[in-house]
Amino acid sequence: MNAVELFLLGRTLMKLGEDAMPEPPGSADRHPGSTRLTLIVASDIATHPDTAVGEIATRTGLPQSQVSTAVARLKEAGSVLAAPDPSDRRRMLVRQADDRSERVAQVRAAGIGRTLASALGTDDPERLDQVASALDLLARHLVGVGPKDGPGHP
Repeated sequence: MNAVELFLLGRTLMKLGEDAMPEPPGSADRHPGSTRLTLIVASDIATHPDTAVGEIATRTGLPQSQVSTAVARLKEAGSVLAAPDPSDRRRMLVRQADDRSERVAQVRAAGIGRTLASALGTDDPERLDQVASALDLLARHLVGVGPKDGPGHP
């Protein structure tokens, strides 16, 4: 596998993950912004607790408006908390919620079977199991998580 193939595989895996993600409750109008951007922001918040929206935008390269939208979506889902910065009360700092929200539990419980079958064009249990096992192996070695231990960001 070369660098281009690895990059394209990564994009395919991101798309599979997005497709497998359960829709948030409510209408699309209530939850603007893409799942991908929301996951990028959630991941950054997990890595950098007590961070400001502008800092997230700088680290991720996303426009501040999109980061703000993602943070609002995560707050509504109960995945993050915002509090005033003690050193500058005008600024809000964002961190992961201590308790796992209902949305996080829903996302972690979502399986990839149907999405994987659609992507592979087959529902052959043996083939699906082989690919799922390969993905579990990659996750353990590259991301450092087990098959059911993934980062369950909304």
